[in-house]
Amino acid sequence: MRIVKAETIIVEIPFELSGTGIGIMPTAWRSLEFALVRLEDELGNVGWGEGFGYFTTAATKAVIDRLILPTLAGQTVDDIPAWNLRTQRQIHMFGRHGITIFAIAGVDIALWDLAARRAGLPLHRLLSGKPARQSIPLYVSLVRYGQAPLVVAACEAAIAAGFRSFKLHETRLSEIEAGRAALGPERAMCVDVNCGWSVEFVGQNRGALEALDLKWLEEPVFPPEDYAALRSLRGQPSRVAAGENWTTARQCQEALAAGAVDILQPSITKVGGVSEYVQAIDAASAAGIAVMPHSPYFGPGFFASIQVAAARPDVQALEYNFVRPDAWLADVEGLRHGDRIAVPETPGIGFEPDPLVLSHYRKA
Repeated sequence: MRIVKAETIIVEIPFELSGTGIGIMPTAWRSLEFALVRLEDELGNVGWGEGFGYFTTAATKAVIDRLILPTLAGQTVDDIPAWNLRTQRQIHMFGRHGITIFAIAGVDIALWDLAARRAGLPLHRLLSGKPARQSIPLYVSLVRYGQAPLVVAACEAAIAAGFRSFKLHETRLSEIEAGRAALGPERAMCVDVNCGWSVEFVGQNRGALEALDLKWLEEPVFPPEDYAALRSLRGQPSRVAAGENWTTARQCQEALAAGAVDILQPSITKVGGVSEYVQAIDAASAAGIAVMPHSPYFGPGFFASIQVAAARPDVQALEYNFVRPDAWLADVEGLRHGDRIAVPETPGIGFEPDPLVLSHYRKA
């Protein structure tokens, strides 16, 4: 396929949030930001992609616009993973991880969307060549509230929305215990502390953590690539999950080889797009490790995650960000039925932006 037009678009949609909005991010997080990539081929097909970019969409866009698109325009791409690796080599001097890989991810997803559209197939059929799951399980991912009453209110709202598995992002045991009390013992609960604890903290509070009956403990230590520390915490007292901050399949493979996790959590918009994401999932499957991807976004990255999950049954569930944006860039809620999300069967990844929302909330 020959790329004849390419554009990067930044969209920012506010969402309603109780509490300060500070905790997971260094400053208040009150909007969904999208670093969208729009590619058009010589046949007029349009493919959409998304590079991770909460708070950093301008940086992601700059890398795409200055380092990737100038060499992509007019190019014929027939082997997307080969294009991905070649691009990594071309821009590696600007950083092997982080923004450069987020940028590659956005373009890679758009290329896969284009390839599937040209083939007249949903992406999951292009990847697997056979019928796949019609819907994917979801677990709801709550933001950090920092106050027990707000945690309880959020848990109750998520229950009312039809969810049965829950992830908290609190770091203090008092808020986590309040969440467990609100959810009751019969509902699955895990905790992501965003690298906010330590091996020592977990050991000192093992009794309290055991009482919480966590499905998993996510990113318990800093740095996220401290594989030895992660390995030492497996089963102490719960399963350990990590991977959203590992970029490229190589880092995920290194973590698997080190025995770092019980659950791998690659993020399609962070790990390098569909090409790297599928490699990471397949490596986890070969190692007998469960996969619960990071996916708290509602643009092409989420739709691509749904498609890959349909093609790879070892993906046990997807993450669903529990926020209420002022508008939906695409019809995500129309696909959700309680704690399951339907797999779009239209050609490509199934993402079609609402043109009015795109225009109204476009920043660049």
